[in-house]
Amino acid sequence: MDNLYLILSLVIAWILDKCLGDPTWLPHPVVGFGKLISWGEKHFNCGIYRKRNGAILSLSLIIGTFIFCVFVLKVLDVVAGEWAVFIASVAGIFYCLAGTTLSREVRWVFKAADHSLEEGRRQVARIVGRETSGLSVQEVRTAALETLAENLSDGVIAPLFWYMLLGIEGMLAYKMINTLDSMIGYRNERYKDFGYFAARIDDIANYIPARLTALLMLFASGKWKLTSFVKRYGKEHASPNSGYPEAALAGILNCRFGGPHNYFGETVWKPFIGNNERLLTTHDMQKAIRINQRAEFLMIGFVLIIQMTYIFI
Repeated sequence: MDNLYLILSLVIAWILDKCLGDPTWLPHPVVGFGKLISWGEKHFNCGIYRKRNGAILSLSLIIGTFIFCVFVLKVLDVVAGEWAVFIASVAGIFYCLAGTTLSREVRWVFKAADHSLEEGRRQVARIVGRETSGLSVQEVRTAALETLAENLSDGVIAPLFWYMLLGIEGMLAYKMINTLDSMIGYRNERYKDFGYFAARIDDIANYIPARLTALLMLFASGKWKLTSFVKRYGKEHASPNSGYPEAALAGILNCRFGGPHNYFGETVWKPFIGNNERLLTTHDMQKAIRINQRAEFLMIGFVLIIQMTYIFI
């Protein structure tokens, strides 16, 4: 597929994401990824070689996803032609972008929390991995905004970054990496060995995108003076990557993220990001979503410029 088709496929997929989000009535490849990971975890997360088993499973699924995508696109090109490859590429990119769905979910969390605490807890449980039954209203809203910042990187900027480098095959392989980390990349008793490799490769895959996300957020907000704030608090996070977009949003909103979180019955203390412990409001949510949307638009524009340069080379 030539570069003009690549540009068109990205634009159309992005527009579809803006219009549709992730329709529940459509089959989603990440659901398939999750089933493969669950099957592998069930059969291989046992014995004394859990770390080795987890590494083999993770590497097999990541490389297998990339090779499978290459194979499918080649077959489509031979059997059905370039238009079939184009349609498949649009569908693949569309499935890999999660900006619209994430923004919608965060809006629903704030709306639910404004109605009742229990509704807010139930709604935020859809988008976070921590236990939510004991969260306060402030903690519900904080969790939603932390997830909004972190998943701007995981769900939008990182997929676009890997698409820019390795095409749709790299984009889908990244989604497999991210799904592996979200399912088995925990440091608890069950996953600390089996999910070790998955968590480390996710750290590597997100290293540049997470920092790029923070820069895009600062650029989108016009608050370049927060660069030192992001550098200071970003590296204090337990994750080598998540702290940077979270720090960017905390600085932009002049609020505080972090603190104690409960995962699988264990309390995990995350360093505080920022020092203004103020109440978060619907206005903060609306501002955060606008920043995310602008950052996403900037990244789309950057990728399109890179692709267009190949047309003239």
